[in-house]
Amino acid sequence: MTVNLSKGQAISLQKSDGGTLTAVRMGLGWQAAQRRGLFGKRTKEIDLDASAVLFADKQPVDVVFFRHLVSDDGSVKHTGDNLVGGAGQGGDDEAIMVDLQRVPVHIDQIVFTVNSFTGQTFAEVENAFCRLIDETTGQEMARYTLTGGGQYTAQIMAKVHRQGDGWQMTALGDPANGRTFQDLMPAILPKL
Repeated sequence: MTVNLSKGQAISLQKSDGGTLTAVRMGLGWQAAQRRGLFGKRTKEIDLDASAVLFADKQPVDVVFFRHLVSDDGSVKHTGDNLVGGAGQGGDDEAIMVDLQRVPVHIDQIVFTVNSFTGQTFAEVENAFCRLIDETTGQEMARYTLTGGGQYTAQIMAKVHRQGDGWQMTALGDPANGRTFQDLMPAILPKL
Protein backbone atom coordinates (compact mmCIF):
# COMPACT_ATOMS: atom_id res chain seq x y z
CA MET A 1 0.00 0.00 0.00
CA THR A 2 1.35 3.41 -0.98
CA VAL A 3 1.39 6.34 1.44
CA ASN A 4 0.91 9.71 -0.26
CA LEU A 5 3.22 11.95 1.71
CA SER A 6 2.65 15.58 2.51
CA LYS A 7 5.40 18.09 3.24
CA GLY A 8 7.19 17.23 6.47
CA GLN A 9 5.46 13.87 6.93
CA ALA A 10 7.69 11.00 8.05
CA ILE A 11 7.24 7.26 7.57
CA SER A 12 9.18 4.37 9.04
CA LEU A 13 10.93 2.15 6.56
CA GLN A 14 9.90 -1.00 8.42
CA LYS A 15 8.10 -3.68 6.44
CA SER A 16 4.50 -4.52 7.33
CA ASP A 17 5.65 -7.94 8.61
CA GLY A 18 7.97 -6.23 11.11
CA GLY A 19 11.16 -6.83 9.12
CA THR A 20 13.37 -4.07 7.91
CA LEU A 21 13.92 -2.92 4.38
CA THR A 22 17.25 -3.83 2.90
CA ALA A 23 17.17 -1.83 -0.34
CA VAL A 24 15.08 1.10 -1.55
CA ARG A 25 14.80 3.07 -4.77
CA MET A 26 13.97 6.75 -4.93
CA GLY A 27 12.34 7.36 -8.30
CA LEU A 28 11.80 10.71 -9.99
CA GLY A 29 9.38 11.29 -12.85
CA TRP A 30 8.24 14.36 -14.76
CA GLN A 31 7.13 15.76 -18.06
CA ALA A 32 7.37 19.20 -19.63
CA ALA A 33 4.23 21.30 -19.33
CA GLN A 34 2.46 21.93 -22.61
CA ARG A 35 2.38 25.53 -23.73
CA ARG A 36 0.18 27.17 -26.26
CA GLY A 37 2.09 28.49 -29.20
CA LEU A 38 1.19 30.19 -32.43
CA PHE A 39 0.79 26.80 -34.13
CA GLY A 40 -0.86 24.82 -31.30
CA LYS A 41 0.45 23.14 -28.16
CA ARG A 42 4.10 22.35 -27.77
CA THR A 43 6.48 21.28 -25.04
CA LYS A 44 10.02 22.30 -24.25
CA GLU A 45 12.48 19.65 -23.10
CA ILE A 46 13.33 19.93 -19.43
CA ASP A 47 16.35 18.27 -17.82
CA LEU A 48 15.64 17.53 -14.17
CA ASP A 49 18.37 15.83 -12.19
CA ALA A 50 18.03 13.62 -9.12
CA SER A 51 20.84 13.65 -6.58
CA ALA A 52 21.51 11.99 -3.24
CA VAL A 53 23.82 13.69 -0.75
CA LEU A 54 25.21 11.43 2.00
CA PHE A 55 25.83 13.04 5.38
CA ALA A 56 27.76 12.00 8.47
CA ASP A 57 27.06 14.13 11.53
CA LYS A 58 25.64 16.96 9.37
CA GLN A 59 28.71 17.01 7.11
CA PRO A 60 28.44 16.03 3.42
CA VAL A 61 30.77 13.10 2.75
CA ASP A 62 29.65 11.83 -0.67
CA VAL A 63 27.13 12.54 -3.41
CA VAL A 64 25.51 10.48 -6.15
CA PHE A 65 24.34 12.38 -9.24
CA PHE A 66 24.61 12.22 -13.04
CA ARG A 67 28.38 12.81 -13.01
CA HIS A 68 29.12 10.46 -10.08
CA LEU A 69 26.75 7.51 -10.50
CA VAL A 70 27.95 5.34 -7.60
CA SER A 71 28.85 6.36 -4.05
CA ASP A 72 32.46 5.74 -3.04
CA ASP A 73 31.37 2.81 -0.83
CA GLY A 74 29.05 1.36 -3.52
CA SER A 75 25.86 1.49 -1.40
CA VAL A 76 24.09 4.19 -3.46
CA LYS A 77 23.68 4.02 -7.26
CA HIS A 78 22.13 6.37 -9.84
CA THR A 79 20.54 4.82 -12.94
CA GLY A 80 21.79 7.59 -15.24
CA ASP A 81 20.81 10.97 -16.58
CA ASN A 82 17.50 11.53 -18.39
CA LEU A 83 17.72 14.78 -20.33
CA VAL A 84 14.05 15.25 -21.30
CA GLY A 85 11.68 13.59 -18.81
CA GLY A 86 8.90 11.19 -19.55
CA ALA A 87 5.84 11.08 -21.68
CA GLY A 88 3.55 11.10 -18.65
CA GLN A 89 3.40 7.32 -18.32
CA GLY A 90 4.07 7.40 -14.58
CA GLY A 91 7.39 5.56 -14.62
CA ASP A 92 10.67 6.75 -13.19
CA ASP A 93 12.74 8.94 -15.46
CA GLU A 94 15.69 8.83 -13.07
CA ALA A 95 16.21 6.63 -10.03
CA ILE A 96 18.66 6.27 -7.19
CA MET A 97 19.01 2.89 -5.48
CA VAL A 98 20.16 2.62 -1.86
CA ASP A 99 21.35 -0.66 -0.37
CA LEU A 100 20.55 0.22 3.25
CA GLN A 101 22.55 -2.72 4.62
CA ARG A 102 25.72 -1.51 2.85
CA VAL A 103 25.46 2.16 3.89
CA PRO A 104 28.43 2.70 6.21
CA VAL A 105 27.48 3.14 9.85
CA HIS A 106 28.85 6.72 9.97
CA ILE A 107 26.39 7.83 7.27
CA ASP A 108 23.29 8.93 9.19
CA GLN A 109 21.27 10.80 6.55
CA ILE A 110 20.78 10.73 2.79
CA VAL A 111 19.05 13.77 1.29
CA PHE A 112 17.40 13.50 -2.13
CA THR A 113 17.13 16.57 -4.31
CA VAL A 114 15.87 17.45 -7.75
CA ASN A 115 17.02 20.43 -9.76
CA SER A 116 16.42 21.85 -13.20
CA PHE A 117 19.82 21.67 -14.83
CA THR A 118 18.58 23.64 -17.84
CA GLY A 119 17.18 26.36 -15.58
CA GLN A 120 13.44 26.11 -16.23
CA THR A 121 11.20 26.65 -13.22
CA PHE A 122 8.80 24.09 -11.80
CA ALA A 123 5.98 26.13 -13.33
CA GLU A 124 7.11 24.55 -16.62
CA VAL A 125 6.96 20.97 -15.28
CA GLU A 126 3.89 18.70 -15.01
CA ASN A 127 3.23 15.40 -13.26
CA ALA A 128 6.47 15.57 -11.28
CA PHE A 129 6.82 13.12 -8.39
CA CYS A 130 9.28 11.25 -6.28
CA ARG A 131 8.50 7.85 -4.86
CA LEU A 132 10.11 5.31 -2.59
CA ILE A 133 10.04 1.67 -3.67
CA ASP A 134 11.02 -1.47 -1.77
CA GLU A 135 13.70 -2.60 -4.22
CA THR A 136 13.38 -6.23 -3.11
CA THR A 137 9.65 -6.56 -3.87
CA GLY A 138 9.10 -3.67 -6.29
CA GLN A 139 6.29 -2.36 -4.09
CA GLU A 140 5.79 1.40 -3.97
CA MET A 141 5.81 2.46 -0.32
CA ALA A 142 5.50 6.23 -0.48
CA ARG A 143 4.90 8.93 -3.08
CA TYR A 144 5.46 12.65 -2.87
CA THR A 145 3.91 14.78 -5.59
CA LEU A 146 5.96 17.82 -6.54
CA THR A 147 2.88 20.00 -6.84
CA GLY A 148 2.19 23.62 -7.37
CA GLY A 149 4.72 24.62 -10.01
CA GLY A 150 6.38 27.77 -8.81
CA GLN A 151 9.15 30.06 -9.82
CA TYR A 152 11.94 27.96 -8.36
CA THR A 153 14.36 25.61 -10.09
CA ALA A 154 14.97 22.95 -7.45
CA GLN A 155 13.40 21.05 -4.62
CA ILE A 156 14.80 19.29 -1.59
CA MET A 157 12.55 16.25 -1.93
CA ALA A 158 13.10 13.92 0.99
CA LYS A 159 15.60 12.48 3.39
CA VAL A 160 16.23 8.96 4.61
CA HIS A 161 17.78 8.94 8.05
CA ARG A 162 18.71 6.45 10.73
CA GLN A 163 16.08 5.94 13.42
CA GLY A 164 17.24 3.54 16.13
CA ASP A 165 18.21 0.29 14.39
CA GLY A 166 16.31 1.14 11.21
CA TRP A 167 15.65 3.93 8.77
CA GLN A 168 12.93 6.53 8.36
CA MET A 169 11.93 8.68 5.40
CA THR A 170 10.76 12.29 5.76
CA ALA A 171 9.16 14.14 2.86
CA LEU A 172 10.63 17.64 2.80
CA GLY A 173 9.29 19.21 -0.39
CA ASP A 174 11.12 22.47 0.13
CA PRO A 175 11.54 24.72 -2.91
CA ALA A 176 14.96 26.13 -3.65
CA ASN A 177 16.92 27.61 -6.51
CA GLY A 178 19.94 26.13 -8.22
CA ARG A 179 21.04 24.12 -11.22
CA THR A 180 23.11 21.57 -9.26
CA PHE A 181 23.13 19.93 -5.84
CA GLN A 182 26.09 22.16 -4.90
CA ASP A 183 23.84 25.23 -5.33
CA LEU A 184 21.35 23.64 -2.91
CA MET A 185 23.71 22.98 0.00
CA PRO A 186 22.80 26.20 1.92
CA ALA A 187 19.12 25.13 1.73
CA ILE A 188 19.82 21.48 2.63
CA LEU A 189 21.89 22.01 5.78
CA PRO A 190 19.03 23.44 7.93
CA LYS A 191 16.95 20.31 7.09
CA LEU A 192 19.40 17.91 8.77
